[in-house]
Amino acid sequence: QVRLEESGGGVVHAGGSLRLSCTASGFVFSGYAMSWYRQRPGQKRELVAGLRRDDGEIEYGGAVQGRLTIDRDDTQNTVYLEMKALKPGETAVYYCNAWNYGTVIYWGQGTQVTVSE
Repeated sequence: QVRLEESGGGVVHAGGSLRLSCTASGFVFSGYAMSWYRQRPGQKRELVAGLRRDDGEIEYGGAVQGRLTIDRDDTQNTVYLEMKALKPGETAVYYCNAWNYGTVIYWGQGTQVTVSE
């Protein structure tokens, strides 16, 4: 059974940091590129950061570059998202996914991140 399980979300004050984890099971994790998306209240799901499998190239969405870091540990079947200097507008449900050739194959259920003033 394929599973992507996010963890590490919670409530943090503005300017604070969080590290999210997404652990995979049921498929060959090392064979997939991984990304983090978020969905803010009332908005569409948007890319936060994507990490390609073949060349390790990273794509960051929007205004997050420099404050967020994506990395992966294939020995642990886990992808991480480290977030610093969080802003209240970044309150969202954060999702990880596994993809290849531009197509998302699997999604996790998401973890809530709330950034308070």
